[in-house]
Parts: sequence; structure tokens; C-alpha cells
Amino acid sequence: MSREKLTTEVNTEVLSAVLALAEKEGRELKEVVEEALRDLVDKHQATSGPRAHVVTTYQASHEQFGSLYKKLAE
Repeated sequence: MSREKLTTEVNTEVLSAVLALAEKEGRELKEVVEEALRDLVDKHQATSGPRAHVVTTYQASHEQFGSLYKKLAE
């Protein structure tokens, strides 16, 4: 996986909160920032349809509980 260096400025309170979160979870700052950026991209791509993991979870649930859902709908 290729990586790019990123330099930016952020709100001091936001940075403090992110640093605290990284420390609490025993992760590096870059991991937490990358997760946040991925979440942002996913959120904006979600307007084109449901996220893949949501669809997969729904399908598994429907396979397991489909008959129950049908009864509840009646």
C-alpha cells in the first residue's frame, strides 16, 4: 500500500481529543486520522446507495429471520 505524507492545521481541541483517543486505544495518531478520513469518504459515498457492510448484514439477518419478519409484518 502506498502512502502520502499529509501536513495540515486543525482545531486545538479536536487535535487534543484525537490524540487522547489514540493514546487510550494504544494506536498511532496516523491510524486514527486515516480511520477518520475513511469514514468521511464512506459517508459521502453513501449518498450513492447503502454501504456494502450494511447490505451484507441486512441480507444475513433476512436469511436467518426472514420468516419472523414476515409474521411481524402481518
